[in-house]
Amino acid sequence: MTDLTPTPTPGDPFPTFALPDAEGRTHRLADYAGRYVVLYAYPKDDTPGCTREACDFRDSALLKAHGAAILGVSRDDADSHRAFGEKYGLPFPLLTDADAVFLRTVGAFGPKNSFGKVTEGVKRTTFLIDPDGRLIKAWPTVQVEGHADAVAAAIDTDREARGA
Repeated sequence: MTDLTPTPTPGDPFPTFALPDAEGRTHRLADYAGRYVVLYAYPKDDTPGCTREACDFRDSALLKAHGAAILGVSRDDADSHRAFGEKYGLPFPLLTDADAVFLRTVGAFGPKNSFGKVTEGVKRTTFLIDPDGRLIKAWPTVQVEGHADAVAAAIDTDREARGA
């Protein structure tokens, strides 16, 4: 198992995607033009770390104040996403990439080492995309605690740089 796909580089256009949500609606990056987009890849619906991460994004007053679009993506199917979103009142779409084609494209799928065991799977990764569709920052190894605030702070930094 080798992981040859690098994480996109800040400043570059973010790779396009067309992924379905729990209701079967297709979401594309172009749908969010003019807004900051927080796209986070996570391993599995309704597991402790993934639940905490989703709820932190849900509860982030700073991200809400910035009007950021939040999109979660995993390999889970629509039924799993629907149940997870309803259970925790997630107000943002959870997208399915069952074959991990997009996740591989952005470097969020590949070898993972857990307690000495190497497996392939979704790597907890977050991408912050600017209103023009360019990557601002990627977090290829996410520590859930305080992560939503770090993403909001990166939006603040970008806004200051833009003079907004």
